[in-house]
Amino acid sequence: MKPLRIILSGGGTGGHIFPAIAIANEIKQLVPHAEFLFVGALGRMEMEKVPAAGYKIIGVPIAGLQRKFTLENLKLPFLIIKSLLQTRRIIKAFKPHVVVGTGGYASGPVLKAATAMNIPTLIQEQNGYAGITNKLLAKKVNRICVGYEGMDVFFPKEKILLTGNPVRQDIQGLEGKRGEAMRFFGLREDLKTILVIGGSLGARTINEAIGSGLDKFKEAGIQLIWQTGKGYTDRAILQVQQQNSELLKASAFIQRMDMAYAAADLVISRAGASSVTELCNSHKACILVPSPNVAEDHQTKNAMALVNKAATLLIKDTEASEKLVAEAIRLVRDEASLAKLRANIRLLAYPDSANIIANEVLKLANYTGV
Repeated sequence: MKPLRIILSGGGTGGHIFPAIAIANEIKQLVPHAEFLFVGALGRMEMEKVPAAGYKIIGVPIAGLQRKFTLENLKLPFLIIKSLLQTRRIIKAFKPHVVVGTGGYASGPVLKAATAMNIPTLIQEQNGYAGITNKLLAKKVNRICVGYEGMDVFFPKEKILLTGNPVRQDIQGLEGKRGEAMRFFGLREDLKTILVIGGSLGARTINEAIGSGLDKFKEAGIQLIWQTGKGYTDRAILQVQQQNSELLKASAFIQRMDMAYAAADLVISRAGASSVTELCNSHKACILVPSPNVAEDHQTKNAMALVNKAATLLIKDTEASEKLVAEAIRLVRDEASLAKLRANIRLLAYPDSANIIANEVLKLANYTGV
């Protein structure tokens, strides 16, 4: 039998890229000789992240619609046409059994071309509010895997499968790793620890609130692992140095997020789909501060899915400077509340998400060579 061939497309942000990689990894586990090709947007982060994960990627010149009038928007129709023509050529050359899209600019023309060529297609929507690309594609694709309940307001109900979102395998099964994690960060096991995730680009409101409250964490004897993102690092490191405390750690990025989650009694984070999924799968008590600078305010909708299950606390971005530090200190000292949040968020985890989606891909491919 011919090798299974899959095209995957999704990008622009880690929230679209990493689920696509997780799906590919899972298919590879099931069908070791499967062949993969990713299609991304030229100049976007997938062009770096996908090869780093060991997969081939081809870039197309697609771009997103700017919310305000710019000359770039005038180019968009030409970029769409050029990308559609290019993706048709890519599909004809690669001859995939299935095309998978996880959202973002590039997945639009790829899925559009694939459906027009009668190739089985699957999209995976990570957020509680569907992205515009996936909404436009929904009527034509064969299967829609979603991360949240209630997505039939956006998609045809008969096509939907609730799978949760794929997540990195290393952040599952963290039980018993706290001691190792504390040694990794040079922290004390007998003190409460808060992990702050500013995101790859940083979350300005969160970072500013944490930076201005470092003295309060120090006075309370609470340890801090603070991932600032690249835009705030120098300032954060200076602020930490001024506190002269070994309990406070700041860095642009954390390479071992499994260690960071294992160390944390409480996590402060934005509410992107990938972040929420990791929190659910690592069973971590958390405070979510949704970003207001995202399409359709989808981070608030992601967070509210947890709030409605008593699985997180939500602090509005506009209130973070006033409330975040005090609420974090109060909560991390309240073991009963932490335990309740951990128990409730655990119920929202989908640890087998990537495997379920991978098997749906194999069904669409009608592949019997497993």
